[in-house]
Amino acid sequence: MSALPLPDLAQCAIEPIRVPGAIQPHGRLAVLAAGSGKLLAFSANWASEDAVRAALSTLPVDSGRLQPGAGPAWIGSLPMEGRSFDAGAHLQGERVIVEYEPAGPGTGMRAPIYTVARDLLPMLQQADSVTALCQVVAREMKRLTGFGRCLVYRFDSDGHGEVLAERLDEGYHSYAGHRFPASDVPAQARELYRTNHIRVIPDASYTPVPLLPAAGAPDPSGLDLSFAALRSVSPVHLEYMRNMGTAASMSVSIVVGGRLWGLISCHDRAARHLSFQTRVACEHLGRLLSLQIQAQEDNAEVAQRLALHQRVLTLVALMAESDGTLQRLVEPQLALPELTGATGAAVVLNDSCWTIGQTPPADAVRELAHWIVGRGEDLFSTDRLPEVYPGGEALLPACAGVLAVSISQVHKHVVLWFRPELVQTIQWAGDPRKTLPAQGRIHPRQSFESWQERVRGRSAPWLPAQRAALGELRQALIALVLRRAEEMAGHAVELGRVNKELEAFSYTVSHDLRAPMRHIAGYVDLVMEDNAGRLDERALRYLHHVKDAASYAGRLVDALLDFSRLGRSGLRPAMIDATALVEDLVDEMRQQERGRRIEWELAGPLPRLWADPLLLQGAVRNLLSNAVKYTRGRDPARIRITPVTRAEGSGLEVADNGVGFPMKYVGKLFGVFQRLHRTEDFDGTGIGLANVKRIVERHGGSVWARGEPDRGATFGFVLPPPPKNNDAPGAHTEEPA
Repeated sequence: MSALPLPDLAQCAIEPIRVPGAIQPHGRLAVLAAGSGKLLAFSANWASEDAVRAALSTLPVDSGRLQPGAGPAWIGSLPMEGRSFDAGAHLQGERVIVEYEPAGPGTGMRAPIYTVARDLLPMLQQADSVTALCQVVAREMKRLTGFGRCLVYRFDSDGHGEVLAERLDEGYHSYAGHRFPASDVPAQARELYRTNHIRVIPDASYTPVPLLPAAGAPDPSGLDLSFAALRSVSPVHLEYMRNMGTAASMSVSIVVGGRLWGLISCHDRAARHLSFQTRVACEHLGRLLSLQIQAQEDNAEVAQRLALHQRVLTLVALMAESDGTLQRLVEPQLALPELTGATGAAVVLNDSCWTIGQTPPADAVRELAHWIVGRGEDLFSTDRLPEVYPGGEALLPACAGVLAVSISQVHKHVVLWFRPELVQTIQWAGDPRKTLPAQGRIHPRQSFESWQERVRGRSAPWLPAQRAALGELRQALIALVLRRAEEMAGHAVELGRVNKELEAFSYTVSHDLRAPMRHIAGYVDLVMEDNAGRLDERALRYLHHVKDAASYAGRLVDALLDFSRLGRSGLRPAMIDATALVEDLVDEMRQQERGRRIEWELAGPLPRLWADPLLLQGAVRNLLSNAVKYTRGRDPARIRITPVTRAEGSGLEVADNGVGFPMKYVGKLFGVFQRLHRTEDFDGTGIGLANVKRIVERHGGSVWARGEPDRGATFGFVLPPPPKNNDAPGAHTEEPA
């Protein structure tokens, strides 16, 4: 029976395994003060405290030669009680821990460490893969130790152990290709394996030997035995071993890059003790394997990074040769999915989405991209999307893994790569689930028979090199976007200068043409009055044509002058009641169109708008008069004004039942002199809608139009809300006329 209380398995993760207060009974232990050599504690299996002092007197310990944080260093052998014992010591804080174990036979130059250095190292250097390395080590470790079964396994990202190599005697159950659940090795045990690279249990049925204080010394039960070879292990682990049919075990750590990569695990059905020299050779073999694995992983990582770096350079070069817009990433020649070994990719800019390869539907991609932006991460990756994304289940089986980079979170600009679901069948070494027996205590699992689990909702994992390559690509794309923004800013400055010159030119020309147009019309009137009796009907018709053309040209010049003034006058914004404004303009239109039947409808109260009163009145008048004009021939004409509220602001729409227009020409409607109908059918200068667009955009708003031939048209606009300080940018500023 155990001399220590048996803990509940639920407390296993926090069990004080470093300070068990006891050792395994196959050796003895003494604790000295590092400076004075004073005896502080000893294990209870010494004959007496005097026997401890007598043994220490024949074995000098120089604590200055011991390295902190290292395992026991061999000190020497000595006869004791008719037997030979190997002694080792290590430094633990201000204490020196000395351990005695029965010595093995002398081996001289045939010691296991020499065999490892001479024979095994060349075999490790010739192995061309991690699996081949593990197979060599499993074979040699079994030969060195004589254990009945030797496994080499690595931990995956979830902490589960995957068996990569195995050597076993006849009659032992094989775990090749199996996995051990992460719960078999709790987190605190993993950390201890990371620092102390070897642990041996010669007999799982042992009774722990407690530590006793020397005369006048404090209680040693809290002594840290992390590096002690004799440290007593958790009673739960001993029960686990017995459930597994294992009487003796040894674990050697595989530490790669400072992390616990895996374990070399040896088991035997009978008790088995290993000499100090054999343990040193096993630990050395574990370190050699760790170095070789790290070298192979580093070489593979460098090769992957170099290949991906070249692909990134090629992709960026192709992008740089284009206009730099990121939707070009989905062009087939760029082969974007191949960069990360994905089956599909997408580029999302706000509500726009472009895809290539096998991807979820565009709406689902947009929702996912916006969710990723909300996380605030430059780079996001997962190989199990349903576990982290609320809508992930609906994307299976096409998408279980996502790798994404955010180019801009302000504009929700994201590039995504997708991998499909990879359904796996995992062969476990026993059902990892634990059960609660009738007496209420949770036991470690008792079954190690093969147990299969089907895992869904996951993709192949993304490699660190792939994530690093996307980080590099992100920086390059940001540089491209910034360069394009600088070029566009330069074009905008130049365009602004040209626009100002054009405005000045149009103002000058339209201003100077007003007088000649009026003179032409005036002189025609004089000719017709002075020669009324001498002109025949044909001459009068010609003169009327000249007068009408001059009058139209005059109106056109006036419209151009108004259009040019819109870009030169300053804004004087204020809060305007759009309902009152529209009602006044409707009354004005009724007076002008007395002979027509027009049904006006104001659908609900219109919003209050922040705008220059005169300019807004001009824009709304143009929309209403446009509706009046293009409903001629309708009886009755119907014109409906409705409020509009959007995220960017408020405004209104004017809908009519007039002649309408084809939507393919909607881009021309707001341009200067752009007309979709003949002047003979509908008079006008072709500048009214251009004025509306210019007025609205000067206020920071936007315009739109919808139409259908012979079914009517709808024109609308929205203006941004007033600023908090109630002073719009650019307000109260004027340019000289």
